[in-house]
Amino acid sequence: MDQAKQISKGSNSSFYYAFNLLSTEKRNAMNTVYAFCRRTDDIVDEGNETHEVRYENLHKWRVELEKALYGTSKYPLLDKLSSTIKKFNIPIQPFFELLKGMEMDLQRNRYLTFDDLQLYCYRVASTVGLMCIEIFGYKHESTKDFAVNLGIALQLTNILRDIKKDAKAGRIYLPKEDLKRFNYSEKDLLNLTYNENFKMMMRYEVNRARYYFNKATECLNLDDKGKMFAARAMQHIYSRILDKIVDADYDVYSNDVKASKLEKIWISLGVWAKYSLVY
Repeated sequence: MDQAKQISKGSNSSFYYAFNLLSTEKRNAMNTVYAFCRRTDDIVDEGNETHEVRYENLHKWRVELEKALYGTSKYPLLDKLSSTIKKFNIPIQPFFELLKGMEMDLQRNRYLTFDDLQLYCYRVASTVGLMCIEIFGYKHESTKDFAVNLGIALQLTNILRDIKKDAKAGRIYLPKEDLKRFNYSEKDLLNLTYNENFKMMMRYEVNRARYYFNKATECLNLDDKGKMFAARAMQHIYSRILDKIVDADYDVYSNDVKASKLEKIWISLGVWAKYSLVY
């Protein structure tokens, strides 16, 4: 098993199950893109390195990406990514925007407004969508808007699911303006305080994520729906996570809210079957 496939399969992520029904050529390309994104995220989030070392490692990773794009890198994964980018004519800007998003995680652990958070979501998630749609193939420019809005929705869902984990790491993604709006303090969040104010805030955030899911759907032209079945599978899996948050009465502190492996498989198969038969 090559490194890209190993990273993708080993992650047990929704990504792996949603994209596993693609053709071999496209699945291999998606595994390579995912492996790059996963490795980039690991540079920032994993290990016991100091903040400064992580920043330097991310900078070195960027330099090696540039080398791979215009020559040869010392990392086979980046060389394979470069080949994938050229094969599917993927714009390189999203890859460097993703790196900027990872830099944001090293530069700040609070967001004042939703506009600030939205930029972060675009950089770490919408960019991935913009990479993927080039592999899927599409006819209409509006599919780019689909990718951008879907990425924001997926990242917002991740943030809501992982509030407890992030709080334990001293990180708060929910905008300060939202905490203030619902009279829920940073101290409350860091102490994992579950109360009515938290529930009202979470209801607001869940509805915001759903807004972006709906906006993504509106941007997807009928001609491109069949080609986007894998992305739509991701959308359904993450929408299910939002449903689970609501079913838990928004208590993400006490409940491990996630889609099971079986759910991911069945949702992916269901979406694939629907789009294969209809489109």
